[in-house]
Amino acid sequence: MTTRPDIATALDAPDSVLEADEQRFVHQIRQHGWFRTEVFAEGDEPGFSFTTGLWVNHGFPEIIVFSLPARIVHDVLWDVYRKVAAGTPPPVGEVTAAVYGNANALLMPVEKAHYEAHLGWNRWFYGNDDFPCVQLLWPDRNGMFPWQPKADDALNAAQPRLFASGDDCR
Repeated sequence: MTTRPDIATALDAPDSVLEADEQRFVHQIRQHGWFRTEVFAEGDEPGFSFTTGLWVNHGFPEIIVFSLPARIVHDVLWDVYRKVAAGTPPPVGEVTAAVYGNANALLMPVEKAHYEAHLGWNRWFYGNDDFPCVQLLWPDRNGMFPWQPKADDALNAAQPRLFASGDDCR
C-alpha cells in the first residue's frame, strides 16, 4: 500500500482565501475523504467523472471514468474509495474483478498530457500536475476492453484513451 504523500494541497488553505465553490469542494474532501466531479457530455465528447482526494488521503491515484451514468459511477467510486481506505486497493495495469460487481475492470495510468483537458479541479487542488491518475475502463458484453484489437468503435469512442499507446490491456 502506498503511503500518504507529504504534499501541500487546497486542504491546507484557510476558508478565508477560498471562493464559495472552492470552499464547498474542499469541505467535501475534508468530510468524506474524496470528491467526485462530473463533466457532462458535450457534442461528440463523452461525459466523465473523476475523483479528488484519493492521492492526498491514501496515496492511491485519482480515478477518471467515462460514459457511465452518474449514479452508477458514484457508487463504483465509493466502493473503490472504501477498498483503498481499508488498504485493499484494486491493482493498476491488470484486469480485476475487484471494482464492478458484475464485470471485470481495468485501471490504466493516465498520461499527464491529458490532465489539462480533463482534470481541472485536481490541478487546482494539488496546485500542479504532480499527482497520479488512472483511467477506470469497463468492458463490452463480450469482456473486451476499449483499445483492444477486437474492441468496436463505439466502445472506443465511449472511453477515450488517456493512457500511453504502448500500454496494452492485459
